[in-house]
Amino acid sequence: MTPDVTAFFDNATNTVSYVVREPEGRGAAVIDSVLDFDYPSGRTDTRSADAIIAFVRENDLDVQWLLETHVHADHLSAAPYLQEQIGGKVGIGDRITVVQDVFGKVFNEGTAFQRDGSQFDALLKEGDSLHIGQLRVDVMHTPGHTPACLTYVAGDAAFVGDTLFMPDFGTARCDFPGGSSSDLYDSVQRILALPDETRLFVGHDYKAPGRDDFAWETTVGEQKASNVHVGGGATREHFVEMRDARDATLGMPRLILPSLQVNMRAGQMPEADAQGHVFLKVPINKL
Repeated sequence: MTPDVTAFFDNATNTVSYVVREPEGRGAAVIDSVLDFDYPSGRTDTRSADAIIAFVRENDLDVQWLLETHVHADHLSAAPYLQEQIGGKVGIGDRITVVQDVFGKVFNEGTAFQRDGSQFDALLKEGDSLHIGQLRVDVMHTPGHTPACLTYVAGDAAFVGDTLFMPDFGTARCDFPGGSSSDLYDSVQRILALPDETRLFVGHDYKAPGRDDFAWETTVGEQKASNVHVGGGATREHFVEMRDARDATLGMPRLILPSLQVNMRAGQMPEADAQGHVFLKVPINKL
């Protein structure tokens, strides 16, 4: 099957969200949605999510899944808001429990914070499949960027999250807690074992030097031939050395602190206090 894929690019976070539709029918899924967040003011906004909602309603789609490729460190998920407006079950990798345990400690969440993934409707693992109408979606566990990263393979399309970027930009960082450049290399090789004509849809784009336009769709064949980090048969040893050295030079994403606290809760904010106020934490010297 060849699913219909519509991309929504968020300039503020360089994130690409996708609406995936079965070829003949109304079944659809939303992958990696964005809740707009202004850090200086602490204010949220739903304009990015509202664009997806408008598209879904204009095309009379039946949203069955709201899928996350991983716990994002650079933007907040809009899954709860989308679920309220257009439905769908929220799914993520079952290794979310590892991420929740790690960052539950970083943010000193205490015993009240559930670390069992129960905030999500479905915990997905390697070999699982789900359906969007008549379109089957297979789940690949592709860790490295985080322990819980998934790739969703739907017909001739695969949604790789932050595992791979466009060929001229390379691959994801692996220096967050639980990340592993060696695991990422193995995950990339599994993705590149898909048929060459498989369309790959990436989670972000930052316009590599010399490229003027944002892009988010490539193919397995293009990645194998020309990805600047893993193309042309790059060895594990070369990749791990390159990735680790590069990661050591990178700063933390601008929204990492609010993003992790919200996204490990399936897009929900922390529990409000007795006066109904919600607060996010800033751990000092923890990351």
